[in-house]
Amino acid sequence: MSEPTPPPTAEPTSGASPARREGTAIARQSSEAPSNTAPGKRSSWLPGPAQGFGVTFATMFKKVTTEEYPEVPKQTKPRYHGRHVLNRHPDGLEKCVGCELCAWACPADAIYVEGGDNTEDARFSPGERYGAVYQINYLRCIFCGLCIEACPTRSLTMSNDFELADDDRQALIYTKEQLMAPLLPGMEQPPHPMRLGENEQDYYVRDPKAAPPTQQAAEPVIEERA
Repeated sequence: MSEPTPPPTAEPTSGASPARREGTAIARQSSEAPSNTAPGKRSSWLPGPAQGFGVTFATMFKKVTTEEYPEVPKQTKPRYHGRHVLNRHPDGLEKCVGCELCAWACPADAIYVEGGDNTEDARFSPGERYGAVYQINYLRCIFCGLCIEACPTRSLTMSNDFELADDDRQALIYTKEQLMAPLLPGMEQPPHPMRLGENEQDYYVRDPKAAPPTQQAAEPVIEERA
């Protein structure tokens, strides 16, 4: 029997197409060729260090803006997003109804709310519920204002107060007592009965011809205290 003929062996190639090899050779030749490009001419006759110090000397004689902070308070823009405030009705009742919409709208999960039920003996806001627990973690808050847009009663607003720095992390978690707006003249500290009407609709839908709410709220409070 005759022995099997071995298959023909292919000649070793570089594995690249002729066009690729040709392009590589051209690129190698161009990289090895000496560069005859002349350096660009400088735009100034001054040396480099002198040009750098020229910027320094140009700003030395400009008017300097100095802010005497904290001796002189910083004036912010009217729509500045600062510390939050929980507002009150003209009679002192809280506008917050404990709906937790601000907490749901917060993208940083910085607001924590627990709603409570109002009773006839202890009423903190018009309607059925109020914000029993309200906390804002300013370590997380990004002051975007989405919580303000989500509030249905305009209870939560943002002030111009920006001095919130502290070296204690616990101190930057503001509670309801720290966020509540102060009592103005004619207001009474809750809990107390509704002074502006018989139900919560009287607090949000008022007759434009009626007396100002401050007068309506001040008269019953003065009579009780007298």
